Amino acid sequence: MNQAFYCHIFFYISAPLFPKQIPPKSVIKTKSLILQPKIEFMLCIIRHETDPYFNLAAEEYVLKHFSRDTFMLWRNGPSIIVGKHQNTLAEINVDYVKENQIKVVRRLSGGGAVFHDLGNLNFTFIASDEDHKLVDFRKFTRPILEVLQKMGIEARFEGRNDLTIDGRKFSGNAEHVYKNRVLHHGTLLFSSQMSDLSNALNVDPDKFQDKAVKSVRSRVTNISEHLKEPMTVLEFRDKVMEHVMESTPGAEMYSFTDEDIAAIHKLKEEKYGTWEWNFGYSPRYNFRKTVKTDGGKLEVALEVNNGIIENAKFYGDFFNKLDPAEIERALAGTMHNEQAIVEKLNGFEISDYFLKVTREEFISTLF
Repeated sequence: MNQAFYCHIFFYISAPLFPKQIPPKSVIKTKSLILQPKIEFMLCIIRHETDPYFNLAAEEYVLKHFSRDTFMLWRNGPSIIVGKHQNTLAEINVDYVKENQIKVVRRLSGGGAVFHDLGNLNFTFIASDEDHKLVDFRKFTRPILEVLQKMGIEARFEGRNDLTIDGRKFSGNAEHVYKNRVLHHGTLLFSSQMSDLSNALNVDPDKFQDKAVKSVRSRVTNISEHLKEPMTVLEFRDKVMEHVMESTPGAEMYSFTDEDIAAIHKLKEEKYGTWEWNFGYSPRYNFRKTVKTDGGKLEVALEVNNGIIENAKFYGDFFNKLDPAEIERALAGTMHNEQAIVEKLNGFEISDYFLKVTREEFISTLF
């Protein structure tokens, strides 16, 4: 089995999990009145959108534009969420992703790639800390463990950033620091389709040579397999929210305003929904692949930087009428993206350069 999910709870905190007071110097004196320090309580948000581009944009928006601690629970439709420093194409099964229309999104935090579907619950904590004690995986996962223990499930924190049941991973966590604030998010595999998880992240390790962060595959499990009584993922979501509200004095529910939603959509369109962020942001890498065709063996070698093909070479025992070097030169400077490559090669009759190799077979060698 591969991988655990990545889930988000916006837990946006002025002081970790507690109300925050404005420092005493902010008390304002008047002739007849002393205004008391304002207490800022944590905001709790349940998101109903399942668009991964929107939900990842919402995280960055709250991190950078809210001033209060926030906790958020949400789900994504089928999608792969890659770490900030990963080579996207090296983390996904391109053919499976394409066939099943699985969205691919890069997140702000580091770590490995994870698969989301509607059986996975995401949680995010966003918190402030003037003392810069920001990175603390145990603190932000503690509420999740408490909920599960109430339900009779012996879950524990293991390794660097995982939650497990009987040694099998159900939650992977990551963090991103911005100024004096931290975004912590994690996945909670509840009733996810494990076959989709495995297939979507099943990549040939020999295709890529790079220095990008590689995902580590783990034995995984769904929380639902360990329940004493059956429940749905939405019922589980409500239990998590109820626990956080009860255990955090003054916590209050919040819904995004129209202004919030418009700003998040703008960030989605300009960043999280773009090829440049999700694929082009990948570090420099070398790509190699060999396929067998009716025209013989065809091997491709690509050098790619910031998602752009810098150099392409073709090898094999194929025959040709025209020099494949023309194709190699045409690909230089093209995005390592199927649509861009198809458009670039529209004027070429591929079978003239690689006899008995179809256009579809040729394109498939590049991914």
